Amino acid sequence: MGELTSGAKVAPLSRRQFVVTVVSAAGGLALGVMYPGVASALPLGIEPWSPEAVPADELSAWVVIDPDETITIRIPHSEMGQGAATALPQIVAEELEVDWARIKGEFASANRNVAQNTIYGDMNTVGSRGVATSWQRLQQAGASARQRLVTAAAQQWNVPVTDCTAANGAVTHRASGRTLTYGKLAAAAAKIMLDVEPAIKTLGNFKLIGQSVPRLDTPVKLDGSAKFGIDTRLPDMVYAAVQSCPVFGGKLVSVDESAIAGRRGIIRVVRMNDAVAVVADSYWRAEQALKLLKITWDGGAAATTDSAQYRQLYRDTLNGPMVEATEETTGDAEAALGRSAKVIEALYEAPHLAHAPMEPLNATVQLKADRLDVWIGTQSALNCLRLAATASGLKPEQVFIHNTYLGGGFGRRSRNDEMVHAINVAKAMGDRPVKLVWSREQDMRSDRYRPQAAVRMRASLTADGKIDAMDSRIAVGSIQRGTQGPQAAPNGLENQAIDSFDDIPYKIPNYRINLALKNTHVPVSFWRSVGGSQNCFFFESFIDELAFAAGKDPMQFRRSMMERRDFLGVLDTLAEKSNWSAPLPAGRGRGVAICENHGSIIGQVAEVTVDAAGNVRVDRIIAAVDCYQAVNPKIVESQIEGGIIYGLSAALYGHITIKDGAVVEGNFDSYKPVTLADAPKIEVYLSLTGGGKFAGVGECGLAPTAPAVTNAIFAATRKRVRELPLKNLKLSELAQL
Repeated sequence: MGELTSGAKVAPLSRRQFVVTVVSAAGGLALGVMYPGVASALPLGIEPWSPEAVPADELSAWVVIDPDETITIRIPHSEMGQGAATALPQIVAEELEVDWARIKGEFASANRNVAQNTIYGDMNTVGSRGVATSWQRLQQAGASARQRLVTAAAQQWNVPVTDCTAANGAVTHRASGRTLTYGKLAAAAAKIMLDVEPAIKTLGNFKLIGQSVPRLDTPVKLDGSAKFGIDTRLPDMVYAAVQSCPVFGGKLVSVDESAIAGRRGIIRVVRMNDAVAVVADSYWRAEQALKLLKITWDGGAAATTDSAQYRQLYRDTLNGPMVEATEETTGDAEAALGRSAKVIEALYEAPHLAHAPMEPLNATVQLKADRLDVWIGTQSALNCLRLAATASGLKPEQVFIHNTYLGGGFGRRSRNDEMVHAINVAKAMGDRPVKLVWSREQDMRSDRYRPQAAVRMRASLTADGKIDAMDSRIAVGSIQRGTQGPQAAPNGLENQAIDSFDDIPYKIPNYRINLALKNTHVPVSFWRSVGGSQNCFFFESFIDELAFAAGKDPMQFRRSMMERRDFLGVLDTLAEKSNWSAPLPAGRGRGVAICENHGSIIGQVAEVTVDAAGNVRVDRIIAAVDCYQAVNPKIVESQIEGGIIYGLSAALYGHITIKDGAVVEGNFDSYKPVTLADAPKIEVYLSLTGGGKFAGVGECGLAPTAPAVTNAIFAATRKRVRELPLKNLKLSELAQL
């Protein structure tokens, strides 16, 4: 049972439950959410970025303790719903030995990071790099602050430091019982330099880490006061709408403005090399005027391409020269396949996908001669600052990024094209602040997409039904070349391209991966779970094919080739929680998939129903994850749930189509996400093996979703799905195996 401050007791709530209280007299809707267990910390700020002025008595760049005992912890990563703004302060608070109710968080300053030799690290919130890459630095920051507070108290009492202890936001002298709170010690502690950094806590000694404390960003998001980038309002601000050349790499030829001449509220048209923006006194007027412009583009040779050509291109690439991933090679796969009496072969394909964050890309900038301020939701505040400096011509120390809450990122907000557009417009507007918003259509048609891919796999089985040899040929767009330029991945290999094919859980004596990186004019970049988003579908679907060929149960087939305790624990949890061996009625099926993604072991079992017409309904998904240690188990659970829904959207509906070199889909009517009506029942279980590390969970929940679903479809129908999305297939036309 939880307890409110009033003393009224409430029952624990599931993630999908909330309390809707009375409609107010003014017609507003009042929402309340109650948390059982640990008391809430102070809500994250409406404007969550650090103030520009550095407090005179801050304890360190990471920790500020005010006289009223409020403790502010600086957060080096962005908050886009994944919970970093709670988990990271939780790590610092663990070492500080403080009451969680005193904790407050704010985003670290990228400008200060530049000025102080990247004291906050790279600040990237990508690749599940929040907790997984920053936990040691944050633990050390908390331990150092605690030790300085203890030292300050010992100096004031003139006693040995070893005679003092810190607990619950205060330092106590054991012998005398004297106590000083952190608020009274902070100013003195800020002046202390430690000769040796204190040791950080290890597994088994945590009190706060591992607890499902309430999220710090929930209150301001529930009442609508949280400032996302799109909420930015500044005095004398103008608004800009922009359209990029529909064909990637194309150029602007001309703009006929006659249709908007004299139109109310229109300030000017700004031409860029490959885009046009309209500036007005409201976004609506800017966007409507932009639609009336007669724009001539030069799409170049790419304007003759389409999705059918690219599909054939990737298939043809499978037959051409490839580079062998020698570090993953074991035995002699070609020889083993050559002597096998039965070789199973399959071709799998996946399309480009858009990120489609719910908050479209936007940026507000104010450019002056010697200073640039940017209000933006970015996944990479430091990289964003550097990009802004380049675009504006200012020095990095003259750029100030006010990192807001993010309305979804999934990798797209790690490259801030919208900000470059806003800066280009601001150069034409003097000192006036410019708020530039990408429309949904601009956002979806000017994305940096999940790469298209095709894979051909061959395998043979031993007499006892295990995999003897497996050879994979992968043709996929290079993310490194898409983000760093054609000179990247010079040896023809990159980790993202073979993710889920490397570090496999199965012992296969003869194993080989061949790779061909093939980019088109369609820009590609990181997309949630990165290579795992398509490769886990390819690999785990094919493992299911081999289980069927061997006449084995898919769960037992996998288990028979596993040795690692973490993989076995996840698989056993799935078998138990899904009631795997229980029969299902006709038309229903279960499917399983498992992989390692961003350091975590993640597995899922999907249950589906397929009706007589071939319509698929995903009824239930059971997930088990081993991230080794969890800072906040409820946040881990939420992350896996979110990944499943995002992955299910891609599996059922996700497909970017190219026609005449341009993207066809422009909004959620043609690029559909999973809605509440589509959503299955989701269960998440933690199967933690410890090991003294924290692995990433923001990406991994997505990777096994598609193969778990398609393997379940096979169990229900004996129809094997080898390409996505399902909306493009007719199960009745697939061969029955």
